[in-house]
Amino acid sequence: MNRITFNSKILGGKPIIKGTRISVDFILELFAGGMSEKEILGEYPCLTKADIKAALEYAVQSVKREVVLVR
Repeated sequence: MNRITFNSKILGGKPIIKGTRISVDFILELFAGGMSEKEILGEYPCLTKADIKAALEYAVQSVKREVVLVR
């Protein structure tokens, strides 16, 4: 996932698409809001299909690492 990077000076260190100020969580919010990949790419021409795929893969890996505590 070399398309995802972190920089404490950009968006408080959130994971972002390399070379942009677009965060992984922002891409997820766009999908959750009903936008398609095609619409996202149209609105944000600096993104590529590979960037979106990397953001989704990053999100999957983040969820897999979560620890669920049951009471």
